[in-house]
Amino acid sequence: MPALILFRHGKSDWDADEAGDDRARPLARRGRKAAQRMGRFLAREGQVPDAAITSPAVRAADTLRLAMEGGEWSCPVRTADSLYHGGITGLLTEVRREPAATAVLLAVGHEPTWSAALVNLTGGGHVQFPTAAMARVDFDVDRWEDVAPGTGALAWLVVPRLLAGKG
Repeated sequence: MPALILFRHGKSDWDADEAGDDRARPLARRGRKAAQRMGRFLAREGQVPDAAITSPAVRAADTLRLAMEGGEWSCPVRTADSLYHGGITGLLTEVRREPAATAVLLAVGHEPTWSAALVNLTGGGHVQFPTAAMARVDFDVDRWEDVAPGTGALAWLVVPRLLAGKG
């Protein structure tokens, strides 16, 4: 059964002068540290993904890169515009095109899509994704193409501050 880890990008630096280009906004120091912490968490808990997709926004791509560096792991990565502006529909389109060989897929993206996607995929509730939080959804389907609203179950949700002091 496939599993998806939703990973919200780390805290961004709103003071950075990027000429109003939201995609170019970098991570703040806190965001960089949290991304590394979450990467270490994945490695320590045996949750390293088989593949990853990231939004093209600098803060999302850097969150993924820093997580990999922090946890000392790697996997194939692709960038998808639909994770920046495509909402739940864009996320589902990307997830459904994942090859069968991928058991665990990590997707790095943004709010409010990640909170809405978690609720949509698991069939209800209310979630507010803090920056650099991760949630794993296990799907009751055999193939990525069959992932649909309500087919997933929340396996875990972790926020960086819960891991403070754990490396």
